[in-house]
Amino acid sequence: MIILGIDPGLRTTGFGVIEKHGSKLRYIASGTVKTASEGALPPRLKIILQGVTEIIATYRPDCAAIEKVFVNVNPQSTLLLGQARGAAICALVNADLDVAEYTALQLKQAVTGHGKAAKEQVQDMVARLLCLPGLPGSDAADALGVAICHANSVDALAMIGALAPQLQGLRMKRGRLVG
Repeated sequence: MIILGIDPGLRTTGFGVIEKHGSKLRYIASGTVKTASEGALPPRLKIILQGVTEIIATYRPDCAAIEKVFVNVNPQSTLLLGQARGAAICALVNADLDVAEYTALQLKQAVTGHGKAAKEQVQDMVARLLCLPGLPGSDAADALGVAICHANSVDALAMIGALAPQLQGLRMKRGRLVG
């Protein structure tokens, strides 16, 4: 399974592509889609949409994962980030990819084991987990982290999905399942 991870940003959107084969992860590619630091919003969103579309065409992922937006102190920054994230999601769903969403806390926990890890810790662990010769940039590392988080979650979600039919009709009583 090839997984595309996206770390959305209005100036820099990170991407990371990994392959999951059983329990093994293999690095395929990573990088960034950059827009102008200033200027009108619509052309910048178009660059993100086109950039993610090109990445999808190049690496042909089976699914995608994207980082959820957190609320900044500055509401305007949060709105702009949300629009950049929306442009990336549009490219993903336009390619008929299933899109999973993870918080920064979830990706840090999946990669470092600690939800409050610093950017440098994420970069270091991503490099270790994927056997990279050097550290990826912070945006690419976050995108690879989102892909790793999804790779780790896929098996658990499949197991829950397989159990769901067996659990129909059961209910909880005093914290225990009863039939």
